[in-house]
Amino acid sequence: MSLWIINLITALCSFAIAGASGIWLVPFLHKIKFGQPIKVKDGPQWHAKKQGTPTMGGFMFIISTIITSIAGYWIYRKSAGLDVTAISTQNNFYKLLSCIVFSVLFGLIGFIDDYTKVARKNNDGLTPMQKIALQLVFSAGFLFALYKFGDTSTALDLGFWVSPDLGIFYYILMLPVIIYLTNAVNLTDGVDGLCGSVTFAAMLIFTICSTKLQERELTCFTMALAGGCLGFLIWNLNPAKCFMGDTGSMFLGAAVTGTGLILHKHLLLVLVAMVYILEALSVVIQVSYFKYTKKKTGEGKRIFKMTPIHHHFEMSGFSEYKIVITFSSAGIIFGVLGIITLLVF
Repeated sequence: MSLWIINLITALCSFAIAGASGIWLVPFLHKIKFGQPIKVKDGPQWHAKKQGTPTMGGFMFIISTIITSIAGYWIYRKSAGLDVTAISTQNNFYKLLSCIVFSVLFGLIGFIDDYTKVARKNNDGLTPMQKIALQLVFSAGFLFALYKFGDTSTALDLGFWVSPDLGIFYYILMLPVIIYLTNAVNLTDGVDGLCGSVTFAAMLIFTICSTKLQERELTCFTMALAGGCLGFLIWNLNPAKCFMGDTGSMFLGAAVTGTGLILHKHLLLVLVAMVYILEALSVVIQVSYFKYTKKKTGEGKRIFKMTPIHHHFEMSGFSEYKIVITFSSAGIIFGVLGIITLLVF
């Protein structure tokens, strides 16, 4: 059985599991009153009507991805007749497993944050320092795992230019990259269906790139997550019946970042993650400009109507569906540029 057929089956099964699990999970979250607290200042005023929508729906695609990616790998391993005693086979499996565990650990951070918000009945979960401390520990563990399982290169690969080996400084540089990207994905989850749709596109792009780069085992994970995101969107497209919560968005952030780092193509990672990067960058620009103008003139000014930038588009009259389509299309365009860099360089 070819890997593409296995991946297609994996994605379809993940889609079915994620979509079907909502039939039980959404009413259960309603029953235990795990609704999302909404702060009007965190989004347009009309988002207040979403108060109480069940959160932690990310469990739908987390569970489906774990089950189907591991099952897909074992089917591929058997059908391809891989030599399980070969170091390369073992390392590829452990890198796949490391990406899954890394994503789950970040999902755990999100779960603790979500649970704290629900328990307190407000939008204040873990403190920023608590989040960053946990993220640093898990990120360092993931980088160590990649090193142990064969990725010993410490060069930055930007396609048109590959840096000299940076040694320990490579890992020091990658830690803030991981923190930025994972939290950027988290920021993208502010409009119904947005984060799931953009990540669905990113995982399809990563599947193509993983195949091109001979990281075939990793495609079991990327296709499983793509299918899981699609299944979740049944419940999350506007009007959302369930939110993924930080549980889901932190899992997705680690999945996107982890996949990119395993491929060790840093320009590719930047391009595939460009929508997330711009979302977080809009917040940085807004806050920096506000503080600068307030210091200079005594009155803070804004560049965007609201950030992250998807709220700017929303305040400008874009419907949530239009934002999802626009941002997902942009993600596909940047992703295709990433594929081109692999073909050219």
